[in-house]
Amino acid sequence: AYAKKAALKGGLDKTVSLRKDLSEMHEWITQAEEEYLERDFEYKTPDELQKAVEELKRAKEEALQKEVKVKLITDSVNNFIAKAPPAAHEALKKELDVLITSYQQLCSRLDGKWKTLEEVWACWRELLSYLDAENKWLNEIEMKLKATENVQGGAEEISECLDSLERLMRHPEDNRNQIRELAQTLTDGGILDELITEKLEKLNSRWEELQQEAVRRQKSLEQSIQSAQETDKTLRLIQESLAAVDKQLTAYAADRVDAAQVPQEAQVS
Repeated sequence: AYAKKAALKGGLDKTVSLRKDLSEMHEWITQAEEEYLERDFEYKTPDELQKAVEELKRAKEEALQKEVKVKLITDSVNNFIAKAPPAAHEALKKELDVLITSYQQLCSRLDGKWKTLEEVWACWRELLSYLDAENKWLNEIEMKLKATENVQGGAEEISECLDSLERLMRHPEDNRNQIRELAQTLTDGGILDELITEKLEKLNSRWEELQQEAVRRQKSLEQSIQSAQETDKTLRLIQESLAAVDKQLTAYAADRVDAAQVPQEAQVS
């Protein structure tokens, strides 16, 4: 009777111990879900987004490390079940099944959210690279406009400046399309929306301003080319006229010399 009583007490103590392990693990899973999965996140700055990516990565790794603990609990429960009567372990088996399912779901959800945030971070970095490329192009336009403020030279030199400016302005739309798509993807999710809107407004405002200035400069250069061509034409006509006059004067001078060399008697006759 004593041995039977001791066995029952041992079984009860083991059940209490296992239930305690199961309960602690359930509590950890619930806390992880509340902290990383159920809380609403707002990413208004790149630092907040990057911090969230790093936190999710740590949480995912921590959850994976708990696999050893879950396996130990599973082995302990299964060993106990193998020796205990069915009535004693039915509830315990259900609790273990719930724990395993909850743990697997947590790992899967943490991994999914981390991957999503990784993609969002990569999307932000890609957007920045396109914005940087577009701003570099606008810098080139700005420098080109300054360089063509007071172009000196003839029609050919001015024409080369105009061609150079027009080539620079023929910028492919690919970058701008990518910027729009990436920005839309991020802002639709409420991620960095204020910062992205600010950057796009600044870029578009600068582009419109430089585009208008470029149109004005192109017209000015075209007028300068026309004026230079007219000037070149006038100079050419003057040179041609001077050459003709010079030719006439040379011929006239030669005639005078010839006349001077003829005897006076012959001139009179």
